[in-house]
Amino acid sequence: MRMVFIVLVAGVLVAAGSLLAQGPPPPPLSQKELVNILKSKELSAQAVATVEQRGVDFELSPEIEKQLRKAKASDAVIEAVKKQTPTARAERAIAQGGALATPEEQQDMLAVQNELSPDVAIQLANEFAQKHPNSQLLTYVYALAAAQYEQKGDAANVIALCEKSLALKSDNLMALLIITANLPQPRSLKSGDAEKKLDQTEKYANHALDLIAKLTAQPNESPDQFTARKATYLRDMHAALGMVHLQRAMLSLGEPDREELAKSEAEYTTAVTISGEPNAEDYYRLGEVRGHLKKIDAAIEAFTRCAELDKGSGIKAYANQKIADLEKAKGQGPAKP
Repeated sequence: MRMVFIVLVAGVLVAAGSLLAQGPPPPPLSQKELVNILKSKELSAQAVATVEQRGVDFELSPEIEKQLRKAKASDAVIEAVKKQTPTARAERAIAQGGALATPEEQQDMLAVQNELSPDVAIQLANEFAQKHPNSQLLTYVYALAAAQYEQKGDAANVIALCEKSLALKSDNLMALLIITANLPQPRSLKSGDAEKKLDQTEKYANHALDLIAKLTAQPNESPDQFTARKATYLRDMHAALGMVHLQRAMLSLGEPDREELAKSEAEYTTAVTISGEPNAEDYYRLGEVRGHLKKIDAAIEAFTRCAELDKGSGIKAYANQKIADLEKAKGQGPAKP
């Protein structure tokens, strides 16, 4: 089972907005706090900067503006308040594609992200959904919960939560990466609607490729780190497309569809070469595809690389058996008519 690695979580959470590792930002200023700042000889000079940094938790009505001016608010302070009201911040966040969240929402999301126990993390995610049903961070919390179900091997809940995540935000790259790794797998297709699921996976994967092309580096991420992160995402998307074409080939009546097999081979070849960290599973699938295409030596090569890359998942034993079967078939030569 393909696992989404830690850098994926970090990369997508940046898009959720002001979620900082050092803790939540200070809350927006109340009207009373701002009035006290304006009346303070020591703090009044920093009023504009404080408003710009923290924002305010109230809308600027004519009555409130009158009260602020009575407390010696300058035109600059009033202008800063207008730009930092809840409505103004929300409109700015939406325009920039970000997410507006309260410090409490951010902390609750961090609790889900940092929890090591899958069961506890899933429970925290459920509590987040009940507590913050309208939060713009809910799409990311659903994706985090999906990743925990992936750890448990529960594909049905992985897919269900990713679909809920994408219903809230179709550009959630984290959810796209997770669902495309799970939806085209044989265990997911057994429940029916295989063609529909494969078509949907292809749409998800192509959408993810568009998003990956537009990615920008995270703060403090070096060019090399950014390049490696993008390559890892691309690896997973091409592997997902490889699985889509492999499964379509196997849906064909009689012999596997060779055109779909050729497409699958191309996608898996890209997946194992595009990053410096190929997956053993991708080499295994590439070996399967080449075996169906009667490319025996190339299939053996792919299964060999799979066995070399295995890190204890157990796929090495399956790869070695495939190699033995192919070597035996190779020694016997083509079947007699």
